[in-house]
Amino acid sequence: MAFKVTVGQLKCDIGDKEANLQRIENFVAAAGNQGTDILVLPERIMMGSIFGDRAKRLAESIPGEVTDRLGEVASEHSLYLVTGMLERDGDDFYNVSVMHSPDGEIVGVYRKWHLFDSEKKFVKSGDQPAIFDIEFGRIALSICYDLVFPEFIRGLVLNGVDLILNSTNWITDDRQFKAGWNGEVVSRLAATRALENGVHIAMANRTGVIDEDWWSLGHSSICRPSGSFEARIKDGEGLASAVLDIESDEWEQWRKVATYLPDRRPEIYRQLNQERQE
Repeated sequence: MAFKVTVGQLKCDIGDKEANLQRIENFVAAAGNQGTDILVLPERIMMGSIFGDRAKRLAESIPGEVTDRLGEVASEHSLYLVTGMLERDGDDFYNVSVMHSPDGEIVGVYRKWHLFDSEKKFVKSGDQPAIFDIEFGRIALSICYDLVFPEFIRGLVLNGVDLILNSTNWITDDRQFKAGWNGEVVSRLAATRALENGVHIAMANRTGVIDEDWWSLGHSSICRPSGSFEARIKDGEGLASAVLDIESDEWEQWRKVATYLPDRRPEIYRQLNQERQE
């Protein structure tokens, strides 16, 4: 079954939840008008990259007022909506992606497994995958840094996932940019994960300046199992869309040649790990 996936590349007004919600609603409306079936939005798009007490004040319970509002806009435009936000659960905080159905219901919540740098001081790591069967196939949620860990993405695919949705905020400063960390690199990271697993990946990144030293890299991408780009938006705000057909003859034929999964040698990998431990 063919369906349309869209990644939204947005700016974020740091700490201004209402402004960001309004921007999200505008992007959902635009995607809905284009016939989108699944819209993926960036990581923590509701509030930005802040941590500490300010972030605690902006964190949301799930379900709650914000997820109710997101459900309403998903229902109004009849699409699946994936949104990154900060969750409050009692005294604990999680970096999460929330998926709403076209009926406005919460399909599921993914709590980010792999925490980066100062994130570890503020939020807790999740320990459950977010894998869901919908009418278009088996999908999984992931967040940003998760893409750096091939074991994680491979594990999702070995559990039958057809499409991986990644909400992210890849960022840089002058020092990292000069070292070669840029939007082209992060988009090709997503493409590599798609290639080595024979899976589609849709990655939605933020864009714009975070503060005087840091900025988001953009390059939101929809990647094919061949490691190529079905759609990509490099700079600025916007939408990038692609019509996917996970079970098409094209990809069945591709996987008959690109036999990366059946050619794995788990017994050899286990031997390498044993030798390292010894």
